Amino acid sequence: MPVYNLHERRLPVPAERAAPLLDGLSGERDLLWPVEHWPPMRFDGPLAVGADGGHGPVRYAVEEYIPGRLVRFRFRAPRGFDGIHEFTVHPSASGGTVLRHLLAMRTTGPARLSWPLVFRHLHDACLEDCFDRAERTLTGTVGSPAHWNRYTRLLHAVLARIR
Repeated sequence: MPVYNLHERRLPVPAERAAPLLDGLSGERDLLWPVEHWPPMRFDGPLAVGADGGHGPVRYAVEEYIPGRLVRFRFRAPRGFDGIHEFTVHPSASGGTVLRHLLAMRTTGPARLSWPLVFRHLHDACLEDCFDRAERTLTGTVGSPAHWNRYTRLLHAVLARIR
């Protein structure tokens, strides 16, 4: 089953101010990944092509990295996730920035059920939390904070107990 999942947030700052968010991913001063509620993103070395890691049960390797502009990851797990996810920073015509996350993959085997029933809900919540964190870091506030629905809160609580 093909999956195309896109999240983006418009930020009222120049792209040069948003770019360090990508470069800090998985580092000690990661200002993008929402470690308050989600397993941290970790790699076996610095953020660079070939670095291997992930967050929680989701494993991936850095496939492409253009500092301040693009970080693309190729899935290694869970089983049946065949594709990529990436963060990108785009200058907008208004002088601001669009921070974007794209997940594009094909699901096979058990992922044909686990993606729509479990991972999609957690993924969407985690990404919106990322964007809230980015907006708060760059502007000091969040105009419209993300909220988890009941099902997402239930899934998150169950997985937290398992960890």
